[in-house]
Amino acid sequence: MILYHGSHVEVKDPKIIKSEKGRDFGCAFYLTPIKEQAERMAKRKQRMNKSSSAIVSVFEFDEKEMVGFKYKLFKNPDLEWLDMIIECRTNPSFNHGYDLVEGKIADDSVGETILFVIDGVIKKEDALERLKFQKINSQIAFCSEESLKLIKFTNSYEVK
Repeated sequence: MILYHGSHVEVKDPKIIKSEKGRDFGCAFYLTPIKEQAERMAKRKQRMNKSSSAIVSVFEFDEKEMVGFKYKLFKNPDLEWLDMIIECRTNPSFNHGYDLVEGKIADDSVGETILFVIDGVIKKEDALERLKFQKINSQIAFCSEESLKLIKFTNSYEVK
């Protein structure tokens, strides 16, 4: 499987950055199978970092190598998915114990709905109902140092 990572720099040697808070599945290295999503993230990181570059790094990932790893797949947004995102975003010391987590991404529009739940504006069930009408992209979080060995950098390209 080909996976993409959007940033303002080329990432040949992925790392888990522990200081990043508020991530959907906790501290991890995030990739997506959706090229366009990575390109949008690269442009966003370019703006956030006031950089002259928007770079997509491309990786190969062989799912057959996941034997022995703790893996969680969220096929669709559900209460378990929402609970994990809320816990990861609000509790910096939370550790879900998975090496890899795959599921829908809580981007800006989805993130707003999740903030409404965190702030008590809407109930979780209402949030999930609301999310049924939004296009939600996918992500894979590599949450352990050992899981990073499953991906191999192949190349990168600049997004214009």
